[in-house]
Amino acid sequence: MEDVILKVSNVGKDYILGTVTGETLKDAVRRRKGEADKLHNEKFTALDGVSFEVKKGETLGIIGSNGAGKSTLLKLISRITSPTRGNIYIDGKVASLLEVGTGFHPELTGKENIYLNGAILGMSRKEIDSKLQSIIDFSECEKFIDTPVKRYSSGMYVKLAFSVSAHLDADILIMDEVLAVGDVKFQHKCLDKMREIVAREKRTILYVSHNMESVRRLCSRCIILDHGKIVYDGDTDEACKRYFGNETVKTDSYADYTEYVRPGWLGRDDVRLTRAEYPDRVVEVTDYKPLKLKFDWRVYKPVEKVGIRVEISDSEEHVFASAVFYNLIEGNPGTTGESVINVDLTHVENGQYKTVYTVFCPDQFGESSNIDWVKGLDIVIDREKTDPDKLNWNSSSWGNVSL
Repeated sequence: MEDVILKVSNVGKDYILGTVTGETLKDAVRRRKGEADKLHNEKFTALDGVSFEVKKGETLGIIGSNGAGKSTLLKLISRITSPTRGNIYIDGKVASLLEVGTGFHPELTGKENIYLNGAILGMSRKEIDSKLQSIIDFSECEKFIDTPVKRYSSGMYVKLAFSVSAHLDADILIMDEVLAVGDVKFQHKCLDKMREIVAREKRTILYVSHNMESVRRLCSRCIILDHGKIVYDGDTDEACKRYFGNETVKTDSYADYTEYVRPGWLGRDDVRLTRAEYPDRVVEVTDYKPLKLKFDWRVYKPVEKVGIRVEISDSEEHVFASAVFYNLIEGNPGTTGESVINVDLTHVENGQYKTVYTVFCPDQFGESSNIDWVKGLDIVIDREKTDPDKLNWNSSSWGNVSL
């Protein structure tokens, strides 16, 4: 246990939704009678039973969809807020890079803001003096270091801010999306700097990001959070595969999505697909008849008028056709069911195609609001040529659909 620098033990965090106030007698009576829809002080559990250990010199990636509890976990470790349940044990100094550029004053010069930001992050004047030139060199802003930062471009601003943060002396460095700064060249420079810190100084890094490339390059281990619980803890490549659905149990005729952690850009989980199947498929190819698809789903929040969109793409995952089906799903939390649709492939030419299934519902503006997204089953079309006078279709030049 000597090399364990961080231990999170059965940690839970609850928040209060809505107006924070005392429950009235009327609220209490309504709650007892089951008539209240949403009372004051309703509890929301952001983290529930989270446990893991991190060793000195380890780089741990933390990934998951929006609202999974990633930022909450980092705030607990940073002591910005305290856990509702459980304990967090830390052996060393913690530095948090949760908001790059916090404390920068627009009227001050770049150099003055280095001292201001460094002091906010816990650096002494002497420490900043010794690292000043190194910070300026790394930021690539030396030419403008005596210019007020209000005249900086957004890229220059975050470069300088990250440069200050990267020179902190801390045993545990906590970063939340902070490498999404500057251009691609500077991002790679930041990753190299982080790896150098880990290798040379044996620092520990906790890194949250939706950019899987940076997670793969920086982290030796990764955990996946889903609805406040850890659903995976292990190899980074394996975690990224699970995150993108590549580890979905999939055959030629069905796919199981029960263990699939949805991608981070989805902010909702009202409905989730649990299974997709070609119920009539006995061979790998389809003919001119419509392709039957059966979906199993589960409702997590009250919904109505929910549809499913089947997007068909070529081998390079460029979508060239979509089939949209409306009003397939409705129900309250806990409702399960199945929907069967028929996709018309009459005008899609021979070839092997990829699909994506998107669950959507109309929003208040009449637009489509996506609430689930999974990689679908492949479609292989290999029809026999029936008309001898027709030319062989050239998909690379003419496209995948014949009108």
